[in-house]
Amino acid sequence: MLSTIGMFQLDSDTSKVVLSLLNILLIVIPLVGVVFTTIHFFNSYEFIEMMLAQPVNRRIIFLSEYIAVSFSLLIAFLAGVGLPMLYYGTNESALNLLLSGMILTLVFVSLAFLSSVLTRDKAKAIGIALLFWFYFVLIYDAFILWVVYSYSDYPLEKVTLTLISLNPVDLARILMILKLDVSALMGYTGAFYKEFFGSNSGFLFAVAMLVIWIIVPLVFALRIFKKKDL
Repeated sequence: MLSTIGMFQLDSDTSKVVLSLLNILLIVIPLVGVVFTTIHFFNSYEFIEMMLAQPVNRRIIFLSEYIAVSFSLLIAFLAGVGLPMLYYGTNESALNLLLSGMILTLVFVSLAFLSSVLTRDKAKAIGIALLFWFYFVLIYDAFILWVVYSYSDYPLEKVTLTLISLNPVDLARILMILKLDVSALMGYTGAFYKEFFGSNSGFLFAVAMLVIWIIVPLVFALRIFKKKDL
């Protein structure tokens, strides 16, 4: 909230504030999501064991934990970013930033639950969760840059689109940049993304991919949890 208010104090242009916040949120939201969720899961491990001793379905317990953590983090995000935007004034790009931040929160909560059920060791689970964050926020972009640089003589627009669809952070970033009408910042593929993601079908495609990123890790985590010997 302090960061958001500070951005608006420095510049009254909502689009510029949104672009500045985007660079912060794409790093902070995934990091807070994976760390907070993993720590919470292991801190409530004894409570989960107690609930499992009752005649309660494992799926209900697991999904209740997921909904509770997600709801808490979404409230924190909306309070810290949404309330200042509501006070200073919102536009389409600001609403899109809120939507992207909420979806990213759910994505990385799902990934954190997956890392938590893979092992009983808290430190190892946090390490796996941080590896997810490090990979999607830092390593994956370097990999895409290497592909674009190494095969720059070939038409890579559709290949790059496929690669970016495999990274929720990049999907959120591209949607925001296109909504802010600064697609030139993305290099030579900017025109292609502008043509595809600028349409309603492109927007729905990106949102659908992000929803898949929420559901798939959660389903795998639930399957492991239902069979896991606690």
